[in-house]
Amino acid sequence: MNSPIINPIFANLSLDRSAERPVYLQLADALLSMIRNGQVRSGQKLPGSRELAHLLKINRITVSKAYGELLTQGWLESAVGRGTFVSSHVADHDPEKLKAIAASPPKIPGFTFEANDYLQPILETALPDLHLDDGYPDPRLAPLKEFYRAYRNQLSRSGLYPKFGSYGNPAGPYPYRQALSDYLNTSRGFKTSPEHILSVRGTLMGINLVCNALINPGDVVVSERPGWRRAEHNFLHAGAKLIGVPVDEHGMLVDELRKICKQQKVRMVYVTPHHQYPTTVSLRIDRRLELLRLANEYGFIIFEDDYDFDFHFKHRPLLPLASADEHGMVIYCGSFSKSFSPAFRMGYLVAAENVIEHLAKVRILLDRQGDHVLDNAMADLLNDGTVQRYLRKTLSVYEERRDFFCNLLQTELKDIIKFSVPEGGMSVWAEFDPSINLEELSKRAFKEGLYLSDGKGHQYPEYQSNGIRLGFASSPLEDLTRSVEIIKRLIS
Repeated sequence: MNSPIINPIFANLSLDRSAERPVYLQLADALLSMIRNGQVRSGQKLPGSRELAHLLKINRITVSKAYGELLTQGWLESAVGRGTFVSSHVADHDPEKLKAIAASPPKIPGFTFEANDYLQPILETALPDLHLDDGYPDPRLAPLKEFYRAYRNQLSRSGLYPKFGSYGNPAGPYPYRQALSDYLNTSRGFKTSPEHILSVRGTLMGINLVCNALINPGDVVVSERPGWRRAEHNFLHAGAKLIGVPVDEHGMLVDELRKICKQQKVRMVYVTPHHQYPTTVSLRIDRRLELLRLANEYGFIIFEDDYDFDFHFKHRPLLPLASADEHGMVIYCGSFSKSFSPAFRMGYLVAAENVIEHLAKVRILLDRQGDHVLDNAMADLLNDGTVQRYLRKTLSVYEERRDFFCNLLQTELKDIIKFSVPEGGMSVWAEFDPSINLEELSKRAFKEGLYLSDGKGHQYPEYQSNGIRLGFASSPLEDLTRSVEIIKRLIS
């Protein structure tokens, strides 16, 4: 079909010369809409640029630019001496059906996928001013000015191209890994070099990366019960068989793990030995040593999630499992997100050199290299002692808030809550009287301007404690007082 289309089709085109979008792009959009809706068909000849410009009372160059835009995209084709046509490769469609589709973008795709129950919805609701959260730091205490200065310096120094003009090491920049190695060797008793360290965007990325690189479908992964659901979801998504081991006041029951190892091959054990999540208890020294011995005997990986090592109040904390690992069985994961703010996605993995090399190669498939500018800024803060000074300062602040909060719970809620004063960390594990519906309490508290967990994330078929984590570190003393007052009033 090569006869000119009837000009009245274009008569109702509306072009707004005062709009931000250029007129030629408005015209291109309108022509594209006509093609998609079937008003003009495959092979149909369009008016010449002079003719259409006269019809629409616009400049001929504007029409030529609109045609050129659609020619570039493949919607139109031109023939020298013959004119401009709708591409012969555009299939004709039923205009009414196409209109219906274009009017409302689909919510459900035409293909199928598996929406597993463990893939929880993303919560977009902002927390109210009062919050007894999962155990987050107070960003008001973070060295934000120093961090800003260090980040800015990275971008203002000479030699930008060698540092940032091309891709770097997927394990992270060498200066950051060197600074982090020195810091971990001093604070945690490690004996690392930069080759033992890989920078990741927080603990969850570290877990996911290890699952991608080292866990195969059908592998057995053992974790604490109750435990951290987000970690468990990663194991399930990797196709692993997940087995839970109970926790008591001294951490994971390692004797139960031994029984499992005798019955089947275990690939990895996920553990939070410093402050068990969610109960905050510490893994006792004899169980730590036995866990390392079992890993060496049965050949399983220990994934040590040490999310808040720097916050321990009672005495000097037990060193991580990784510090006593003589056979390279432990993959250690830490995070600055728990030190500064959850908004700072900065974590790290520590493992044997060839494991880090393998993880770095797999990491490229997901995230080419991370944020080297951010990493190098953190390296400056580690090297000049800013991080260490900040942690010393916040440790005393958080200890004061812990003591104050636990005293409030004891005096105001002693009849309905059982808890132990945590030796460290940023939250209290509180078990409420069974008569209290935590889900209902959470909803009512939210309406009163207080966020607290509904406890569902800590429920298992074999574990039904009516407990939640009450984070105290992110709230000043007056907010903690008001929060407890709301809980007491709602329960009364």
